[in-house]
Amino acid sequence: MADEKWNFKKFIKNFRIVIVRMDNFEMEFDLIGIQPAFANAFRRLMLSEVPSMAIEKVMIKNNTSIIQDEVLAHRLGLIPLKADPRLFEYRPEDATEGSEFNTLEYTLKVKCTTNKSQPKDSYRAEDLYENHSVYSSQIKWHPIQNQATVYKEADVGPVHGDILISKMRPGHELDLHLVAVKGIGKDHAKFSPVATASYRLLPDVQLTREVRDTEATLLQSCFSPGVIGIDSKGCAFVKDARYDTCSRNVFRYDEIKEAVVLSRIRDHFIFNVESVGALPPQVIFVEAVKILRDKCKSLLEELNTF
Repeated sequence: MADEKWNFKKFIKNFRIVIVRMDNFEMEFDLIGIQPAFANAFRRLMLSEVPSMAIEKVMIKNNTSIIQDEVLAHRLGLIPLKADPRLFEYRPEDATEGSEFNTLEYTLKVKCTTNKSQPKDSYRAEDLYENHSVYSSQIKWHPIQNQATVYKEADVGPVHGDILISKMRPGHELDLHLVAVKGIGKDHAKFSPVATASYRLLPDVQLTREVRDTEATLLQSCFSPGVIGIDSKGCAFVKDARYDTCSRNVFRYDEIKEAVVLSRIRDHFIFNVESVGALPPQVIFVEAVKILRDKCKSLLEELNTF
């Protein structure tokens, strides 16, 4: 199919997008009637060119925990933020200070102390110490200029409040200033808006002869649940090839291996997109399409200058 001549009218007629399931964090959808190059382009764009906000700089005023400064900064950078990147600009490379349009600032100030009211005969850290575990919910947002009138802390803070940053004991203290900017996954993985974005071709399972009784049961056991069904007469049939994992277990059995033909539909892609939480998965895909559109426009403009 990749070698076929491009036919735009045929593409418009055959192309479809079918959403199979979707929530705030995950989406499974089908791209039907499209070439592999486009499917892979969407995947790469979602991974590396759709922007997000992430902690870029960590000013460490005090760190007496057992975690080294550079490890701590790396952990903080990987905490996903709720901030919508479409509302912010890219920070200029030569800028020494951020503005309300391209920067978010946070602080993390925690000190571990002994719990003076600890119960007797308890050895649980929760009873012995206060602030013995540092979580992402303890990161506090500090608005720059007029940001407080535009955003709420719940809209720009960490996506999840229960991300463990560090374990501490009395005498350990963290006093940090955090700066978040807009970036893309091509520069650093922490800016990628997705935890994963992948696709696979739709499996195609065909039975070449009737498979009954014990052979039908054996055939069913060779595939993932839901792929092969058995009717009331004991005959096997293909229930839903979508759930096939292409394990090829059926070829281990001589009595049924010739009864099945396994292949894949070359222009039917099953996409799985898992967002880290800043943007819903359907928005991430739309943003990837927009980026591809803009790249095509730039290419055409360059070509027209010659």
